[in-house]
Amino acid sequence: MNLSVPLVVVLGAVVWVAWRYMGLRGWHIAMCLLFGFFLAATSGAPEIRQLASVLVQSVSQH
Repeated sequence: MNLSVPLVVVLGAVVWVAWRYMGLRGWHIAMCLLFGFFLAATSGAPEIRQLASVLVQSVSQH
């Protein structure tokens, strides 16, 4: 997926907005980061990456 860096920037912006305006706490952010880190090491990571790629492609085509 060649859009991985912009997708990370968009997701980072969403987390920042949630932290700033929706009351997301620092430990919530830390738990989300740890969850994503450990999820990337599982056997389900390739399927998740493929699903994200399909979703990004479908959004960019419309």
